[in-house]
Amino acid sequence: MSGTAASPWRPLQRLAAWISDLRLAIGLLLVIAIASGIGTAVPQKEEAGFYHQLYDPTPWLGVLDGDGVLRLQLDHVYSSGWFLALLAWLGLSLILCSWRRQWPALQASLRWIDYRSPRQLSKLSVAETLVTDHPVAGLERLEADLRGAGWQIQRQDDRLAARRGVLGRVGPLLVHAGMVVLMVGAAWGALGGQRLERFLAPGRELELLDSRGSTQVTLALDDFRIQRDPAGRPEQFSSSLRLISPGDDAPTTEAAISVNHPLRYRGMTLYQADWSLATISLQLGRSPVLELPLQTFPQLGDQLWGLVLPTRPDGTEPVLLSLTSEQGPVQVFGPDGVALAQLVPGGEAQEVKGLPIRVASVLPASGILFKRDPGVPLVYTGFAIALAGGALSLVATRQLWAIADGPGGRLHVAGLCNRNLTAFAAELPALLQRLEPQP
Repeated sequence: MSGTAASPWRPLQRLAAWISDLRLAIGLLLVIAIASGIGTAVPQKEEAGFYHQLYDPTPWLGVLDGDGVLRLQLDHVYSSGWFLALLAWLGLSLILCSWRRQWPALQASLRWIDYRSPRQLSKLSVAETLVTDHPVAGLERLEADLRGAGWQIQRQDDRLAARRGVLGRVGPLLVHAGMVVLMVGAAWGALGGQRLERFLAPGRELELLDSRGSTQVTLALDDFRIQRDPAGRPEQFSSSLRLISPGDDAPTTEAAISVNHPLRYRGMTLYQADWSLATISLQLGRSPVLELPLQTFPQLGDQLWGLVLPTRPDGTEPVLLSLTSEQGPVQVFGPDGVALAQLVPGGEAQEVKGLPIRVASVLPASGILFKRDPGVPLVYTGFAIALAGGALSLVATRQLWAIADGPGGRLHVAGLCNRNLTAFAAELPALLQRLEPQP
């Protein structure tokens, strides 16, 4: 009757045993590591057209075009359904392993085992016998030595049990718990996090909104500076910011960010990610200075900005103004691609097709990356728990039993150790030698 009642649970028990198998957990870790590598290799969370432009001419790994990358959710690996399912599967595997193996092992190590006969001790991994005329006195000296070395003792009249390093049994549980907390934090950050990259010109503002559409903070850029090497290559760029909280009486925080020096503010992180050119100020003939927006021309090259400017009032005879840095020079090309002039920001005007053109200045823009990851505290907490568990796992758990055989004139000592059993076996004879009475 009892066997019939228990039989429905057997498939679940076999399933739990399979899920908690160490080989499966290692396989899941390997798959997650490969998936994380894919997420690093493939640009994440870009527009769909970006992937078509990038991978349609040259498929990724020679296999996946833009549609394939989007279909497999490789454009957002860390928040994709299959990646989160892998994390959930690994988390369940760790929980079941802890419940079925680590927790019983910890409970077993906390229970005192009372061996009553020398024959029981002889079956343990390490066993020694000391022949002595006073076995009970030797047992008392052994108890004193072990207490002095920090062992926990449970003493009976003619025997004792001792243990040390039980805390090491908590280590594997903490490692598993830390990994589960870390994965929960990673999943929470992937689902509930925000990521926004914008180019902001000095004097402009940007409102950062929360998930409900309310303003978290208004970001104002006061100044943006690009440091260049003697060859003109950018070495560092930095932004001077003002963070204005919502509300009339809310304080304003001034801060600066640069490459590798982000700003953390109220759970948000602001990174100096890139730079661009925003506008160019031109004077055409005797006109006032006009501030015109610049645009990129990827078909002509990377980090190339410019605008098409008509030289006649009716919009005819256009020329292309192009530049690669805020320092200039500004190259002027005709419709046939022939260079017509070279203008220096802040320099003198030059005549192009009968129209004097002067470049007053070029305004660079700061590329600011905004991230908000609510799972970061959990990720750090899980990492700390896993580290603590790994450190505790290095602590060897030792157990020792001793029985004084008065009629036989012997002191039987045996023990177990879960780490470095060879060293423990070498220490036991030395411990017994100290128990012999000195002449």
